Amino acid sequence: MIARQAVTKAVTQLLKDVTGKPVGQLTVPIDPATGKPYPPPYTLLYPLDHTTDDETLGDTHRTAVSVYQATLVSGPDPTRPGSRGTVEQVEWLTDKARSLLTRAADGDPGYLHALIIPGATCYRREATELGATSDPNDAIISYVIRFRFYLDTAA
Repeated sequence: MIARQAVTKAVTQLLKDVTGKPVGQLTVPIDPATGKPYPPPYTLLYPLDHTTDDETLGDTHRTAVSVYQATLVSGPDPTRPGSRGTVEQVEWLTDKARSLLTRAADGDPGYLHALIIPGATCYRREATELGATSDPNDAIISYVIRFRFYLDTAA
């Protein structure tokens, strides 16, 4: 069986790698150096469905499908009073996150950015974009993508 916690750690790390920005699991990411929340831009990662039944009579739970919601957040620059999140910033962050779907350029069937899960491999990825939201009171703009990862137990 593929452990959900291992998948969540791997997806968190992959989003950190492709965006170059902090990722918080279910909450705003905290800077370990200060103990305070990172200022935007950052990503909020929400684990959603995790299905381990492959719907066959001989199911051995070797596979899993994991769904995550990534909320990409743009916000004011804390060094500039009165600043606001920008569409450009959230689109830049969204493009970076979406790059985890990029296939290898050499024609290899894998992905350009590896999803490293101990004991499992990811053979397919999908994304559904739910669009942008904004909160004019907080000067925050966010964009939501749901990622679906198809996993198999490593041989």
